Amino acid sequence: MATERYNPRDAEPRWQQKWNEDKVFETDNADPREKYYVLEMFPYPSGRIHMGHVRNYAMGDVVARYKRARGYNVLHPMGWDAFGMPAENAAMERGVHPASWTYQNIGSMKAQLKAMGLSLDWSREFATCDVEYYQHQQHLFLDFLEKGLVYRKQSKVNWDPVDNTVLANEQVIDGRGWRSGALVEQRELTQWFFKITDFSQDLLDALDTLDQWPEKVRLMQKNWIGRSEGLTIRWEIVPETAPAGETEITVYTTRPDTLFGASFLAIAADHPLAKDAAAKNADIEAFCEECRRAGTSLAALETAEKKGLDTGIRVRHPLDPSWELPVYIANFVLMDYGTGAIFGCPSGDQRDLDFARKYGLPVVPVIMPADGDATSFAVGDTAYDGEGVMINSRFLDGKTTDEAFNIVADRLSAASLDNAPQGERKVNFRLRDWGISRQRYWGCPIPVIHCDACGVVPVPKKDLPVKLPEDVTFDQPGNPLDRHPTWRQVSCPNCARDARRETDTMDTFVDSSWYFTRFTAPWEGNPTDPEAANRWLPVDQYIGGIEHAILHLLYSRFFTRAMRETGHVAATEPFKGLFTQGMVVHETYSRGAGAGREWVAPADIRIEELDGKRRAYLLTTSEEVAIGSIEKMSKSKKNVVDPDDIIASYGADTARFFVLSDSPPERDVIWSEAGVEGAHRFTQRLWRLISEAAEALSAVAPTPAGDGEALAISQVAHKTLKAVQYDYDKLWFNKAVARIYELVNALAAPLTKVAAGEGDAAYRAAVREAAEILIQLVAPMTPHLAEECWSALGNEGLLARTSWPRYDETLVVENDVVLPVQINGKKRAELTISRDADQNAVTDAVLDLEAVKNALNGQAPKKIIVVPQRIVNIVV
Repeated sequence: MATERYNPRDAEPRWQQKWNEDKVFETDNADPREKYYVLEMFPYPSGRIHMGHVRNYAMGDVVARYKRARGYNVLHPMGWDAFGMPAENAAMERGVHPASWTYQNIGSMKAQLKAMGLSLDWSREFATCDVEYYQHQQHLFLDFLEKGLVYRKQSKVNWDPVDNTVLANEQVIDGRGWRSGALVEQRELTQWFFKITDFSQDLLDALDTLDQWPEKVRLMQKNWIGRSEGLTIRWEIVPETAPAGETEITVYTTRPDTLFGASFLAIAADHPLAKDAAAKNADIEAFCEECRRAGTSLAALETAEKKGLDTGIRVRHPLDPSWELPVYIANFVLMDYGTGAIFGCPSGDQRDLDFARKYGLPVVPVIMPADGDATSFAVGDTAYDGEGVMINSRFLDGKTTDEAFNIVADRLSAASLDNAPQGERKVNFRLRDWGISRQRYWGCPIPVIHCDACGVVPVPKKDLPVKLPEDVTFDQPGNPLDRHPTWRQVSCPNCARDARRETDTMDTFVDSSWYFTRFTAPWEGNPTDPEAANRWLPVDQYIGGIEHAILHLLYSRFFTRAMRETGHVAATEPFKGLFTQGMVVHETYSRGAGAGREWVAPADIRIEELDGKRRAYLLTTSEEVAIGSIEKMSKSKKNVVDPDDIIASYGADTARFFVLSDSPPERDVIWSEAGVEGAHRFTQRLWRLISEAAEALSAVAPTPAGDGEALAISQVAHKTLKAVQYDYDKLWFNKAVARIYELVNALAAPLTKVAAGEGDAAYRAAVREAAEILIQLVAPMTPHLAEECWSALGNEGLLARTSWPRYDETLVVENDVVLPVQINGKKRAELTISRDADQNAVTDAVLDLEAVKNALNGQAPKKIIVVPQRIVNIVV
């Protein structure tokens, strides 16, 4: 019979409405079933979702729907990471309030996400800019402050004098602000900090327990925390070169074994000795100022030209007081790392080598490979930073680097300088406390008050929330809270005198460091309902981009520990399982070249292929345009595909199926029109096969075949069920898709046969069961189509509430077994035979193998030993 094409524009809104009316995806905290918490990193409400969102949330939705069908009580919430500078920029550029811009964007993006048919519990939705959310964040801040996990100190920051705001290191490009282009100044500002370093060792050690995280993410976190075992060494300043009152410079090093290769010390531009020298020397002052203007990110330090200035200060080598070394101010040394001073060993460090070559300093090789020749080993343009044996190091010569480390550490620990050890073993961490102060309006206000009499006074919890004022202006750069005529003015909670509110707001990373906890009970009058939080946490499966592998995850891990310390949760780690998906990428298209190049959107071109060569042409003029490289979708290169266009043309299920099927989920997916059309053809084919056979199938109950013609149908269905179930457990969505394609191919003929009225009742029952398995397998990926197919078969109730099918062990057991065949102990062949074949059948089959016949060469074997289902041994 003829059937209508599947119409997603009709089916998808209809099923979404039904799910919504029946509250299918709303989660009950009191449900006694085993919990499963799946969460995708929530989006920033920029105004439109992109294909990266589609892929991210489709993956999470497959997990949520699959686990729900497997009988878990699934929590799958959604919210909005809504504070941040883009909203303030929009306020300045468009004359709208940040809140208006933000909530309008949330409305648009929510509609787009709903059109995807995601199984989200929208009843738990919140935005981090909701007063109801950030008042609890202020509560947590006060609890952390009371527990000693928050403090305030002066800190050096990158200051943009045009935008009047602090810039992160990554926002300083060639010494200028990324947005204003102004020369960045280094300022000392009083900032609020979270004491993340209190947990440095714990954060590091616990990485070993996160066995469901990608190894590369754990390594990135480990490197960021940066535990090192080294030595603090005090270098005596030669008295006649010492600034007044100074006698020594302290250096922390992880390589005391290389001390005999030292040729200089280098200090940061903000080191006390540098400041003292700058106060007396205009050239030094100018150089220090140049250093301060440069970016201070690790990337900037690695790539910048290494520069230094000799201070005139000299120090005595700690292992040889007669040996004096110069002290330089260097642009690659920062006060925030170690002691703000390093010793340079050019032969063992490329940065030090570049510096030494530039300033004509000695380069003495002190480590060579274990198989090297000390008489000829030399360092050219590349430092040798590997392990090996010591050379040119006096009493250390011939020792391994580990042995030399301990010898030097012991010697300097026993040595004395000014009645104190000259060296001290020390564990150091690269991790620094988290500065959360931001000089902007659109963020969570820091709940403290500054009183001239009482100092810094926490806002009493009964007075929370500290709400952002709505009547602010953005007609000039800087923080509108500083300019507000009344908001700052407040009475001191302690003495009732006139006082001032803190005008800094919190780093938006704070907002996203505990939102997953709030989702467990977003209606609660306190930051958490500990009972609910303790039940749901940790998140069982967290999904998001690799770009958040360090800071967001690290801050969330800290926050969970801080919330544990303050009694809000019992969990230590926030995320049990972590998956970092790849990006969605697309070809680029352009006209012209160089500065005149104009990027062209995929929607504005047509592709033609002739003789294996692809060409692109403008739709409007047929002008040929260049096909460029495949890159991340970006507005700047216009290689963006609008999800709304795809959903309008093909339906949400097609978009979901394509982004899940094209490649392994951890890799990038290359968007192509041909790929989308292929996914669309699949949905149409599946609907046609099911709908045409639906009338005949609805007359029988689904029953697997025990024997006969239909047995093969039940076997392939149950084997695929077992395999796809394993794929879903492993998040191998593309493998699941491949198996589903194979199952559709296997069922096409039986479904067509049934649709034609052929096959007895037992055959139709087996086909119906196989068809239902197929529908349930594809349901997590294409839920609307699956509901439509499920209904067409006459099933009552929603598929979204139907339990996952169980595979029959007897149907998934392989009937054949492969037996290695040995002749006189050497493998000569393999025999594929029925698993239940008896010994005589195995013997006859072995003797009939061509390889065995050739080996026997007409002789009769002395003995044939058959180990059932294991091996066959022939003795000649």
